Amino acid sequence: MDSRFFPVLPRPIQTMDFPSDAQLDRLVAEGCSDRVARRRSAGRMQPIRKHLCALANDLPRHAEPGVLLVGVDADGVVADREFSDRTLQRLADLGRDGTIVPLPTLGVQKRRLHGREIAVILVEPSEVPPVRSSGVVWVRVGPTVRAASPEEERLVGERRRARDEHFDRRPARGATLSDLDEEVLRRYLPRAVASGVPEIADFPPEGQLRALGILSGGERTPTWGSLLAFGRSPREWLPGAYVHTLHLDGERKSDGILRRKVFAGRLSEVLPALERELELAVTVGTPISGGGRSSRRSAYPIGALRELVRNAVMHRSYETNVPVRVHRYRDRVEVRSPGALYGIENEGNFVRGMTAYRNPLVAEIMVRLGFARRFGVGIPRVLRELERNGNPEPEFRFRPGGVEAVVRAAS
Repeated sequence: MDSRFFPVLPRPIQTMDFPSDAQLDRLVAEGCSDRVARRRSAGRMQPIRKHLCALANDLPRHAEPGVLLVGVDADGVVADREFSDRTLQRLADLGRDGTIVPLPTLGVQKRRLHGREIAVILVEPSEVPPVRSSGVVWVRVGPTVRAASPEEERLVGERRRARDEHFDRRPARGATLSDLDEEVLRRYLPRAVASGVPEIADFPPEGQLRALGILSGGERTPTWGSLLAFGRSPREWLPGAYVHTLHLDGERKSDGILRRKVFAGRLSEVLPALERELELAVTVGTPISGGGRSSRRSAYPIGALRELVRNAVMHRSYETNVPVRVHRYRDRVEVRSPGALYGIENEGNFVRGMTAYRNPLVAEIMVRLGFARRFGVGIPRVLRELERNGNPEPEFRFRPGGVEAVVRAAS
């Protein structure tokens, strides 16, 4: 649905921008979607609660209001009925009896469409999802409403965690200072202080560790991010904290495997080793000639692959045992990062460099270790590198379980 119908509302909400008559006409003509739902009547409130809950959960992450049209049937036919003030009040009060928790922000209007009355309910995406109706999390997938699967419920809940303490800054219960490599930390601290936090130079070592997010708050407990970056054995604590690479002998998953490797360990160990592996993907060049001279162009620019893999490691979800996957086929490289788009990211702003940090501590550490330059420039840089090398634009595939980048070889 055209995002111009429903501009993103400021927070806190001052007014709700309902669609115009022409926009309503178009919504009815276009049919149901993951932002538009219909109910023929307001006779039964429980189905309406499910729709409100699903729109508030905003599984596709539109970050824009959804709309429920009451008085319009599944075929787009406007029912011949009237909406009394009492019915409109019942719709406005839906969930105030405790059946919808947390209660989403919504507005109700009576409108006329094709000479008949309908009720338009505008539903804001919840800032503290998941929203439940009678204890069940409901989501919209395309034109359908259904109870969320455990994975869908987890993905919806990530938006709430974006407002809370980030996972990588939470204490790793059960871990102690002895689970961190003292020598690696000793090398890191001066670099971190010099690169941006000189005010903690005079802190005692433990105070520096707290200030840098390596220890949690007033505790002596390592954070999840510090175990990933400085742990003696990160994968013991974070089973999915590794990168799995495959080199396939063809263009399909069913083709033979030429090479398989697993990269696990601290960030400072995994990233350099992984990038050496990536260099193998660019060693096969494409002959180019011009002006009486002949040279070879890499099948892929190493800078673009490096940025994609670093991005995947930095922004992935570490609350899963799924690794980052790098699959190299004869004609393309695919990089898969577990964890859906996070926070304010969506399919429209992702390629423009919009970034919401699922793992801000990991991002800071990668910058200080020299594995990232500055925030928000990774994807735009990938696009520039590919264009310069003559590669097609990358394909980005957004799925509930993760984000995939597909880079095709230069022709």
